[in-house]
Amino acid sequence: MKNILFILLVFTASLVNGQAFSGKGDQKFQVGANFQSHATGLNLSYDYGLGENISIGVSSSYALGVSGDIENGIEVNGQEVVKKADFLDRFDLKARFNANIGNVLNIDDNFDLYPGLSFSLKNFGGHVGARYFFSSGFGVFTEALFPIAKYNSDLEPAEELYNQFSVNVGAVFNL
Repeated sequence: MKNILFILLVFTASLVNGQAFSGKGDQKFQVGANFQSHATGLNLSYDYGLGENISIGVSSSYALGVSGDIENGIEVNGQEVVKKADFLDRFDLKARFNANIGNVLNIDDNFDLYPGLSFSLKNFGGHVGARYFFSSGFGVFTEALFPIAKYNSDLEPAEELYNQFSVNVGAVFNL
């Protein structure tokens, strides 16, 4: 009886075990928080596997909390000195490319490391992310994002949102 229970336990554990990136046709949805200087917000992303180690996707972020002078703006003698962060300053949309190298590193089947590039409304940038799955459908992720080339070099403080180093942290789901 103990042997049968042990075999059932091993079989069940193998079904629960997730795989971080399965290659062509793999789909991931991520929801999390975005942290950057003077702002925190929400991040949503979707990735689709094109090959064994390649995926493309889309990512969108919105800064919910903005601090400092860019929250309300600053006026001096009726002139706006520091621009208030409006919707377009708080919002970003990215098309992204990932190189999913978790299976190359062979750390764990549940772990994926994915460096990548992105074209956003604000800049051309890069990111390095990691995912770890606790089951076949649920895991956690973190990403470090950085601009490589900004579309505008003379930015006001509100325009620095998503044009600076930022970090995303949250949950990832297999679709």
